[in-house]
Amino acid sequence: MSFAQDKFNLSERRACKLIGISRSLNRYSAVKNIKKEQLRERVIYFAKLYGRYGYRKVTGLLVQDGWNVGRDAVHRIWREEGLQVPQKQPKRGRLWFNDGSCIRHRPEYKGHVWSYDFVSDRTHDGRTIKILNIIDEFTKECLISHAARRITSREIIFILADLFIKRGCPKHIRSDNGPEFIAKKLLSWFKILDIAPLFIQPGSPWENGYCESFNGKMRFEFLDGEIFYTLREAQVLIDKWVRQYNTVRPHSSLGQRPPCPETTAPDWEKLAM
Repeated sequence: MSFAQDKFNLSERRACKLIGISRSLNRYSAVKNIKKEQLRERVIYFAKLYGRYGYRKVTGLLVQDGWNVGRDAVHRIWREEGLQVPQKQPKRGRLWFNDGSCIRHRPEYKGHVWSYDFVSDRTHDGRTIKILNIIDEFTKECLISHAARRITSREIIFILADLFIKRGCPKHIRSDNGPEFIAKKLLSWFKILDIAPLFIQPGSPWENGYCESFNGKMRFEFLDGEIFYTLREAQVLIDKWVRQYNTVRPHSSLGQRPPCPETTAPDWEKLAM
């Protein structure tokens, strides 16, 4: 507009009429929406901090962080900024130079049905790490994620014994038919404690869906992006990720809330992997 006024020596009124706009439009100056820009910065912050979360999970984190925002608004910012969850991500290193029942038995209350299964990974030297994950199917909480080079049925008894002391005995425990889970000593112990084991059909991992779902999230969001140089390092990082999963990570079946949210505002930096 100023260019037309200077070049043709026109008044503002004539220049606006020539171009075909109103004087009020010519005088309008955009006002930044400070709140929206703050939200944009927070969305980008969480997208960087939790690189394997999509916009729905980020919306859940924002709500935990005190924002009154819906996922459509977050999705709009997500698209404007070109954010996306990478299908593949490079692994990173953390150390630098230095009874045969097939009845479904859906969980009805906390402690009703637990499920457990193994996940495998390797340290940088190629040696195997075996991870035993135990889930409360009703709350979706990971009760323990125990990593070791080798886990026998005897060690499973010790791990479960500690959990039973802390949390009480469940009514059922669901698992596949692996040798560690069908050992006679383990099943005899369950019978004494009045715990009914639920074994899925061979070749039907979907019957242990809660634990399989957890294992898949663990691999996608954590294990596929880590290089473990020692078993101890793996144990520390697994414990940290499980805490993040239980207290921070939004869960879709829980209304985008974590299984065991913190009673105080989360320290996002400390809980991020």
